[in-house]
Amino acid sequence: MKIAVIGSTHAGTAAVKNMAELYPEAEITVYERNDNVSFLSCGLALYVGGVVNDPQGLFYSSPEALQELGVTMKMQHDVENIDTEEQTIEATNLVTGEKVYDAYDKLVMTTGSWPVTPPIEGIDLENVLLAKNYNQANTIIERAKHAEKVTVVGGGYIGVELVEAFEKAGKEVTLIDGADRILNKYLDPEFTDMVEEDFRNRGITLALNETVKRFEGIDGQVKRVLTNEGTHDADLVIMCVGFRPNTDLLKGKVDMLENGAIKVDAYMKTSDENIYAAGDCCAVKYNPTGGHAYIPLATNAVRMGTLVARNIVRPTIQYVGTQGTSGLHIYDLNMASTGLTETSASMMDVHVKSVTIEDTHRPAFMPTAEQVKMKVSYDPDSRRILGAQVISQADVTQSINTMSVCIQTGMTIDELGFVDFFFQPHFNQPWNFINQAGLSAAQ
Repeated sequence: MKIAVIGSTHAGTAAVKNMAELYPEAEITVYERNDNVSFLSCGLALYVGGVVNDPQGLFYSSPEALQELGVTMKMQHDVENIDTEEQTIEATNLVTGEKVYDAYDKLVMTTGSWPVTPPIEGIDLENVLLAKNYNQANTIIERAKHAEKVTVVGGGYIGVELVEAFEKAGKEVTLIDGADRILNKYLDPEFTDMVEEDFRNRGITLALNETVKRFEGIDGQVKRVLTNEGTHDADLVIMCVGFRPNTDLLKGKVDMLENGAIKVDAYMKTSDENIYAAGDCCAVKYNPTGGHAYIPLATNAVRMGTLVARNIVRPTIQYVGTQGTSGLHIYDLNMASTGLTETSASMMDVHVKSVTIEDTHRPAFMPTAEQVKMKVSYDPDSRRILGAQVISQADVTQSINTMSVCIQTGMTIDELGFVDFFFQPHFNQPWNFINQAGLSAAQ
């Protein structure tokens, strides 16, 4: 069996390692545009901020390690065409320019995503940079050495993490976002308000409800960012406005969402029986709604890549879906969310009710007891839990992993009140704040 894998970051690396172990007789070939594999882009801001000193720790595999498993690694090869009828691939060696042709029995698409680059005038100026892969991270680090005023465009996870890193490095930082608040895809206003207040107290400029119209420069290097509301000086700009799936190679050849994310079944198979897909190039089953959603997270990618390997010969293990569970540490605040927020539910036209709990994470008689805010959303008819959010200076983010399991298994808000959680004063209250959320929603 000849297996061709296109792309090898999270999903691709997981698929390749497992396939090499499960099917030692298979001929596996990987095509990767970069000169590295498995870069943890979720650690990019930590690397830029100097928290991670050795970047090799951000890789959990290497071309050499995969080759030792018997895999053929075509590094710095750009796949330009896939003929799904003939089951052939055409690629170019980016180093030599040589054309490469190959055939496959099974194709694994793990091409990931790429940062959205809006058609803004001046976006090609020097020092307007993207933040996704290892080489881009190194460029940001090098350019930041000579920058004083840094503007980050986009208030998602990577954007706010970079804002923190640059502020800690002594830069004058501006964060621009077209929405009226940061992190709006993950948290409701009462949570993001706390982060925004912290940012402003640290001297960070928040330019919210502002859309970038153009970049202006001197001698080809960016110097100003012009928005619909004003002008911001900048000698370094990082674009973090979101990601789009890298799926042009299969456009019109397999079923996709409108944004180009590939649809897969429970066994990671596309609408073409010989093509499997996983990771950021895919839509995933989103358990809170039961439909497909585009949620580019490394956790989803690794799980899906592993399932490709288990299912590529025969259907074996079904994907259980995702809640889009994620967490973030910014300055002194720890936050996490899973499933639907009131904001995302409204955007999806899903009606939810919510309860919010505020308490200390452990009894007041302990030497320290930090405030915790938790919000749980649920279906008012079925009472099924659909989402949860938490924020605190204490690290109680593992509670959101618990809530993720609750959503996945269909637990109701009423059952949540009486789940068996331990009590120990070092860690929590006699009534865990998760229990309290369920009790407060009791009819």
